[in-house]
Amino acid sequence: MSLGHACVDVYQGAVAALVPYFVAERAYSYAAASGVVLAASLLSSLVQPLFGVLTDRWAMPWLLPLSALTAGAGVALSGVTGSYALTLAVMAVSGVGVAAYHPEAARVARAVAHGRHTAMGWFSFGGNAGFALAPLLVFAVGATGGLRASPLLAVPALAGAALCAAAVRSAGSGARSAGASATAGEDAWGSFLRLSGAVVCRSVVFVGLSTFVTLFVRERTGGGEAAGTAALFVLYAGGAIGTLAGSRLAERYGRMAVVRRSYALTVPAVAGLLLVPGPAVYLFVALTSAGLYVPFSLHITLGQDFLPGRVGTASGVTLGLTVSVGGLAAPALGALADATSLHTALLPLIALPALGRLLLCGLREPAPPGTAVVERKDPQNPVTR
Repeated sequence: MSLGHACVDVYQGAVAALVPYFVAERAYSYAAASGVVLAASLLSSLVQPLFGVLTDRWAMPWLLPLSALTAGAGVALSGVTGSYALTLAVMAVSGVGVAAYHPEAARVARAVAHGRHTAMGWFSFGGNAGFALAPLLVFAVGATGGLRASPLLAVPALAGAALCAAAVRSAGSGARSAGASATAGEDAWGSFLRLSGAVVCRSVVFVGLSTFVTLFVRERTGGGEAAGTAALFVLYAGGAIGTLAGSRLAERYGRMAVVRRSYALTVPAVAGLLLVPGPAVYLFVALTSAGLYVPFSLHITLGQDFLPGRVGTASGVTLGLTVSVGGLAAPALGALADATSLHTALLPLIALPALGRLLLCGLREPAPPGTAVVERKDPQNPVTR
């Protein structure tokens, strides 16, 4: 499941990694280039809750290999389309594939993980590793022929479809049974919506930086294409490591404590990335990556435990919808960058993790199904055993 997740999420990372090529080869403005990111995010955002609801009612493990192929096909065709409209259309198709994958994949992963934070951390690590590899993959393909070589990007989709099919077979009845049937408990919609609001704030920061950090670092350091690609790789690679660290830290300190502190760390990290000159920008990219990614898998398990009767819906929102919603803000950032400067356009991102931290105030640790809540030394942060 983790390896299949990596192959699918390559295509989420590849969209942002392709932006500099669209700017260089097709002379797209910042707003037009960010429109490509929007195309991959908008339709995905609209259909993601639908797939979550469907997986709550019916198990659809067959959807995993099919969605992997769909996600890859759109990105692979994006470099050989003949018009801007067609480019947007195939990116939207890729976004639908990503949207279809995540709710069902998270449901199956939860079933085979048996509620273990570390196991879900490995599942999330796979997706973040795919994100991290995307800039390197796009850079390698772009070096062979620019956008015209984009059909080569279909290779991970083929591997992902095979891996997903194998994972579903090995998961057996856990993959075929509906997620809600294995859960019990009362849905806490208020807490879930506040968590989702915080994840949306995180998403806008992540997608905004994913879209423009390559161009920003090239401007900031005076480096070339490799300098920008390195910054995007650090942003994604640090996330892969941070996801595993988050699941480990949660076992020791509790999920909510780790999530709150991560959002607090992200505020000065993003400020340093945007305000500190020179090569130190890479250090702040790494710190920003840690702040954004340490709570990543914890968002998923918290959402599932807040909505124990709607695991598919919770997974679709925390793992998919709130991530893709960040793409809706990309055109606004691009338009602001065209009107002012890229640096000015990214400055509002500093405030969003602070807003997310405020939304998390007062949220209590939910109890996973079949467990009881006990108190730690800090009575405001109960954790489960």
